[in-house]
Amino acid sequence: MLDWLKDRFRRGPVVPVVRLSGVIASSSLLGSRSLSIESVAPLLRRAFDMRGAKAVALAINSPGGSPVQSALIGQRIRLLADEKGLRVIAFVEDVAASGGYWLACAADEIIVDAHSIVGSIGVISAGFGFQDLLGRIGVERRVHTSGERKSMLDPFRPEKPEDVDRLARLQAEIHDGFKDWVRQRRAGKLKGEEAALFSGEFWTGRRGLEFGLVDGLGELRATLQARYGAKVHLPVIGPRRRLLSRFGLGIDGIGPSTLAALEERAHWQRFGL
Repeated sequence: MLDWLKDRFRRGPVVPVVRLSGVIASSSLLGSRSLSIESVAPLLRRAFDMRGAKAVALAINSPGGSPVQSALIGQRIRLLADEKGLRVIAFVEDVAASGGYWLACAADEIIVDAHSIVGSIGVISAGFGFQDLLGRIGVERRVHTSGERKSMLDPFRPEKPEDVDRLARLQAEIHDGFKDWVRQRRAGKLKGEEAALFSGEFWTGRRGLEFGLVDGLGELRATLQARYGAKVHLPVIGPRRRLLSRFGLGIDGIGPSTLAALEERAHWQRFGL
């Protein structure tokens, strides 16, 4: 209540800051640790509804993840920006790659640190093959399906060329959607050959500026103070954490699953983080 009263009577321009940090995934996969439309939508609504807002800033630090969740969040940002008539400025911290860059492109302007990582405009699918393991430990795998493609890319069976081809077609379709989004949001700004820009490669913020992937170098507070004055108010909009989660505990008293933590770590390690 006290914070609400302060915001109501505070003088000077306001630019709410929405922090978008973490792997992008459905909340059912990584829980509260992930960025999903479910977790992010309330934060965006609070930011765009804030009294006296002159713009909305996005503080992005994400290695990517789900293309569906990336698209849903990006679309929601544009919907609210158009509805409220507010400019959106993205500030990249360590990384805005793959789905993270998808989110950045939802902004009207992208500001990065010279050493931020941006780009990785591509689609990836990774897994393991265990087809020889079961035989070594004396286990027989039994799979019964209705539909000849139902067991496609089963990690306990030899990989089939036709399954790989089908996966490649699916990835190409998703990649095309990603490229269309970047072309739309960065229209007239991209420089260089698309074959390189959309190859999945990633670059430093400085190089991203040369390629037109971003608009400038800078830091959130200094940039917004320069534009809106030294007294600009920058309230950070974050999730309301439950008491147990502050101690790293879930409802059952244990932390996030090991597999979810490993999956999250793998996303960050692709960029040396």
